[in-house]
Amino acid sequence: MPAERPILSVVVAAYNEEGNLALLYDRVRALDWAGMGLSPEFVFVDDHSTDATPRILADLAGRDPAVKVLRFSRNFGSHKAFAAGLENCTGSAAVILAADLQDPPETIPRLVEKWRAGARVVWAVRAEREGVSLPAQAFSRLYYWLMRRFAEVQPPRTGADFLLMDRIVLTALDSAREKHTSILTLIQWMGFEQDQIAYTKTGRHSGRSKWTFRRKLKLAVDSFVSFSYAPVRMMSLCGILFAFTGFIYAAVVMVRALAYQVPVQGWASLMCVLLIVSGVQLVMLGVLGEYLWRAFDEVRSRPRYIVEKRHNL
Repeated sequence: MPAERPILSVVVAAYNEEGNLALLYDRVRALDWAGMGLSPEFVFVDDHSTDATPRILADLAGRDPAVKVLRFSRNFGSHKAFAAGLENCTGSAAVILAADLQDPPETIPRLVEKWRAGARVVWAVRAEREGVSLPAQAFSRLYYWLMRRFAEVQPPRTGADFLLMDRIVLTALDSAREKHTSILTLIQWMGFEQDQIAYTKTGRHSGRSKWTFRRKLKLAVDSFVSFSYAPVRMMSLCGILFAFTGFIYAAVVMVRALAYQVPVQGWASLMCVLLIVSGVQLVMLGVLGEYLWRAFDEVRSRPRYIVEKRHNL
């Protein structure tokens, strides 16, 4: 009797993706699983969609027992959806995949090859990106440059959000239940033997992207607060710089008044200095507030997500 093949879990986060899910499932199911020596498991996480996504996923789960579905009680965000899928998958390894078909499922066999060669984490690095505006590309490159320069991780320069990870990484990830963080950056921070392949990120097949600028900005702030002390260090440096400048200015004013009898003037300049220093102080308080809020939210110990419905789980 032949031995059972190891399971590879494909974890998909979906929010209002009714036009993509059926095609995504067909393309992933059509991969040469026997040739890879693996059995597939599909874990779809519905981030509380308001379109036909729940019905489509329930239908897929009814037709294929390898399809497992979680539905959130409200919209918690894609990174929490991926975290939920990874916590509920059973594979020897797992691939995380967006539902918009921008990451071609046909890339999965190449990820598996690197995994078979010994890598615990295999990143699909974006060599090219189709259908992305120049401002979006510029923001992405700036984000990854800042992370490489000031954070405790070294992400690929062009970015990566499509990857395969081994069960040992999944176990380690399950022990790090942070709420306000980037799950991708957390995987980078964990270390392990990592490798990468290059691929072309294609344009969206159907629908509009839900990855708005507000969501991108929140992810950037979460990443810096979770993996970098640079903002706090910058606050200290700004304080030293302003204090030093103030002492120098005070010394100049005093010398001019005592040695050269120059009267102290400058209502306009005084107001400019006051406004600039006050503005910098408020920014510093805002940075501290970001750190304090996240610490407070972790202390409250609320669940990262709440599951409303399950299929085949």
